[in-house]
Amino acid sequence: MNDPRGSAAIDLGRLTAALSAAERILDSARRAVAQHVAPGGRLNAARLDEQQAAAHGLAWLATYVEALRQVLAWIRRIDDAGRLGSLERAMTLAAFGEYLAQIAGGLPMSQGEIVRLAELGVDASDIARFAQDPAVVALCAEAGAPAARARLAALLAEAADGGELGDPGFADETLVQVRDQFRRFVETRVVAEAPRWHGADTLIPMAVIEDLAAMGVFGLTVPEEHGGLGLSKTAMCVVTEELSRGYIGVGSLGTRSEIAAELIRHGGTGEQKRDWLPGLAAGTILPTAVFTEPGTGSDLGSLKTRAVRDGDVWRITGNKTWITHAARADVMTLLARTDPNDKGYRGLSMFLAPKPRGTDAQPFPVPGMKGTEIRVLGYRGMKEYELAFDGFAVPAANLLGGVPGQGFKQLMATFESARIQTAARAVGVARNATELALAYARARQQFGKAIYGFPRVANKIAWMATETMVARQITWFAAAEKDKGRRCDLEAGMAKLLAARVAWAAADNAVQVHGGNGYAEEYPISRVLVDARILNVFEGAAEIQAHVIARRLLAGGRN
Repeated sequence: MNDPRGSAAIDLGRLTAALSAAERILDSARRAVAQHVAPGGRLNAARLDEQQAAAHGLAWLATYVEALRQVLAWIRRIDDAGRLGSLERAMTLAAFGEYLAQIAGGLPMSQGEIVRLAELGVDASDIARFAQDPAVVALCAEAGAPAARARLAALLAEAADGGELGDPGFADETLVQVRDQFRRFVETRVVAEAPRWHGADTLIPMAVIEDLAAMGVFGLTVPEEHGGLGLSKTAMCVVTEELSRGYIGVGSLGTRSEIAAELIRHGGTGEQKRDWLPGLAAGTILPTAVFTEPGTGSDLGSLKTRAVRDGDVWRITGNKTWITHAARADVMTLLARTDPNDKGYRGLSMFLAPKPRGTDAQPFPVPGMKGTEIRVLGYRGMKEYELAFDGFAVPAANLLGGVPGQGFKQLMATFESARIQTAARAVGVARNATELALAYARARQQFGKAIYGFPRVANKIAWMATETMVARQITWFAAAEKDKGRRCDLEAGMAKLLAARVAWAAADNAVQVHGGNGYAEEYPISRVLVDARILNVFEGAAEIQAHVIARRLLAGGRN
């Protein structure tokens, strides 16, 4: 096909062969880890904890293999559409070469933790067979060649002039229109203001929220019968990515609405759906998620906040922490213990707890509830709070589903969408970091030329762009699985795990490209860095996420 940037032909057979080799080594690793943590085919929780490093290493390995699978699906999709260009070809080779090399040599689980196949118990002969596979060897060699890296960097610079760092692979023209609409909004309403919102640690203006509401952000995936747009989770990802590219706070405004709507759609009574979904979708009702407690973190089964029935209300008493947008919210999706005799998950219930919207002077103007702001490094614009409840009243009719003891089950049903949306936020942040680094490196002159002319700078940025594309494809895949009505906690977890790491790496590398200026508040990359850091922590810390993925894999989940 005609491509003005050079031949864009790609050997799909070689990529397929290399992916098959990666799938085989994953199967070997899973069998090896299972021997220790799932003897006889039954998962042993104590052994899983003892072998945590190996189990989490397996989760990362499976995530890398899934990422390669989705990169191959992406390149096939744009090739079939006649859009395959030299940049997409170069990105694909870089992604395969680098990930295959890391699988063979050691997978980074964090900056200081590298896991190797031998540590997972994989037989030495299987490791050698993978490392010596002809397709693996060829792709690692081609991607690692200095000429290939220079070519990718040059193509990326050319693409930047057109504003798109690689073809995303949209299969639906509607998604292109959605992207363009929200990109224009970000450029005109967010980019210039985000530094001020962050620097002043102030709430995102209500005018911005109202404009987003008018664009349908808070009801993107809510069915039309309940007042939403009825769009796909993939569309949600596109919108979230574009908004987060401008400012993670704006990209996160819809998170709590997504969670609340999912809770009510799947667990609410007919009356609760009629009462709450239209307002949530319209953005006239702003929700907040009130789950976490001091000292519990991800251990939701240990929650102590209690709800006691008192006539026609439930009285809530206890403490919650890390509650986002709490003062401005109109309703809380609140998880509390309704059965004091059941100390586990079955004693928990979910409530739709209305509250008056607060002001700067009086953030929590309601009896039985107080709040203290938690000052944070980044992820500003909505503010974080610790809340204290002392007999706070919730109407009895607002017990989600009308039956106590269903709260944890109801919450679990929202995790897939929440983690997919968080992965999309991470992709947006990674894109922002990459674009800032590329623009700076092309403009910054040192030693008589732009610093993008130095290979280590250019290669760094080219890999940032490549891995951001990889994270986008695995995120969209998880969203597509959700759209098909399939269980996708594994795919959603992998997308969130990888995308969060990619965002942090991209932001960190972008600061390095900026040098000393990257540490100055006047440059937006300093804000992007602190914003990116939270992505590995919330909606399931990376360690928790890896643990969940490992459990699924070892309990019979797919590759």
